[in-house]
Amino acid sequence: MSQPKLFRFVLLPVLSLVAGFLALAIGVPIEPQVPAPLIALFSPGLKLAEFVTPETGKSFAWTFGWFLRIAIAANAAFYYALFALAAYIVARRR
Repeated sequence: MSQPKLFRFVLLPVLSLVAGFLALAIGVPIEPQVPAPLIALFSPGLKLAEFVTPETGKSFAWTFGWFLRIAIAANAAFYYALFALAAYIVARRR
């Protein structure tokens, strides 16, 4: 596997997953003190999961589990797009 493919298919997804998880870990405790648009700017998965996850009808564990899955996946996709755009811009300059 060549360097660019390794970077694109292994390193970027791993970095975006870590960044998405950290954004969620930072966003949840400070959510009451910080305005919602600022939270949505660096952790869009948190707001998406609040919107998508149902409030009633299932157990708390089911709801919380899906909340985390949705939030981490959305944050990871968001940061993957940011990192891929940054890598594209750096590659174009070379």
